Amino acid sequence: MLLGAIGAGAVGGAFLLPWLKSRLGPDALMAVGALGQALTMVLYGVARDPMTAFAASVIAGGSWIAALAMLSVSAQVALPDWVRARGLALYTTVFFGSLTLGSLIWGEVAERVGLSVAHFLAAAGAIAAIPLTWRWKLQTGAGVDLSPSMHWPAPLTTQTIAHDRGPVLVTVEYRIHPQNRAAFLKAIGRLEQQRRRDGAHAWGLFEDAAEEGRILETFHVESWMEHLRQHERVTNADRVVQEAVRRFHIHGAPKVTHYIAAED
Repeated sequence: MLLGAIGAGAVGGAFLLPWLKSRLGPDALMAVGALGQALTMVLYGVARDPMTAFAASVIAGGSWIAALAMLSVSAQVALPDWVRARGLALYTTVFFGSLTLGSLIWGEVAERVGLSVAHFLAAAGAIAAIPLTWRWKLQTGAGVDLSPSMHWPAPLTTQTIAHDRGPVLVTVEYRIHPQNRAAFLKAIGRLEQQRRRDGAHAWGLFEDAAEEGRILETFHVESWMEHLRQHERVTNADRVVQEAVRRFHIHGAPKVTHYIAAED
């Protein structure tokens, strides 16, 4: 019956979610959900009659659905199409893994200090989590254009390359004014994160010892097919980052070269 009350609270909360989100926003609604969970724990801790427990369960269901919806939507809008399934799988694994670990920890706490005290401690933890996590905002990816930009030109090759050949070394040569070096390094630092996210590894940046302002960006990709997939993964948001780097290049476009591991 208590679980049924939690379900009823979740269903009722689902109907109120659009109205609450439009007035509070995702971060404030998440905080309200945490406060609701804290109130639930306090009521469970003092419950000595069924009605108090039922009230706590209804609040638990509404608070749970609010927090779960905000977290799930935030995870989805932060992921581009090509990695959404894997990203959500990782999110679900961490989410339910944390629930499992938390259940073990709070079960041990309840065993040592008593069930009511464990409920009160859990309520205090939920309240403390609000200011501790406030700087990390939800649904920040909602306004980011993660649609494919398809602005990378197809690599020019002199022969047919098997898709499983690799690894592939990609180099990008930049020529910048020496006085812009610090700003360029800051901009390309953001580009490094993008490269690694899209499948690159062993990313590096090298300066020509004989020619000031000549900088070489290098990174490896597992195979030729993986590099071709990189061309499809670049989003319009990534394009903005790349253009911020390329503005430092003096003449034309940076020179891109592809190398494939030699085979016998």
